[in-house]
Amino acid sequence: MRDTNEPRVNDRIRKSPVRLIDADGTQVGIVQLEQAKSRAREQNLDLVEVGEKADPPVVKVMDWGKVKFDRDKKARESRKKTVVIEVKEVKFRPTIGDNDFNIKLNRAIKFLKGGKKVKVTVFFRYRQLRRPELGIQILDKITEATQEIAVVDNRSRLEGRQMTMILSPITQTP
Repeated sequence: MRDTNEPRVNDRIRKSPVRLIDADGTQVGIVQLEQAKSRAREQNLDLVEVGEKADPPVVKVMDWGKVKFDRDKKARESRKKTVVIEVKEVKFRPTIGDNDFNIKLNRAIKFLKGGKKVKVTVFFRYRQLRRPELGIQILDKITEATQEIAVVDNRSRLEGRQMTMILSPITQTP
């Protein structure tokens, strides 16, 4: 069983005759499979099936190891360039005390200064659901305290038992 992403190479090619493309890109034409394999061996290269669905199948003489290495190297380079944005969450309650509020606010500020997004969540329980303005006040206080270093991406109303707000750090331009 073969990997479906990989083409057949050398002895794994079964169908004969094949349409042969030489290493320099010139079309040789339709030849028997053994003749194509011997031509690839003479040049110390591989015979790779590039068009398996065609009739007859299209094969090309190339250095498969080099092509595979270059393809994998390109994939590694593209993975290096991806940036993962982490979202940290800080949870509040509507009846939070001043000291606890400041501790959680400082934690959110630390995350923002570290370049991470912060999701601020205000959880409501029981009768607190009747007073959503308490959650709005907390979100307003957080917005005001972080306006120098963060911008509000998204702010929601009461959804179920919680209110959320997403803060993104302001990028500093030199």
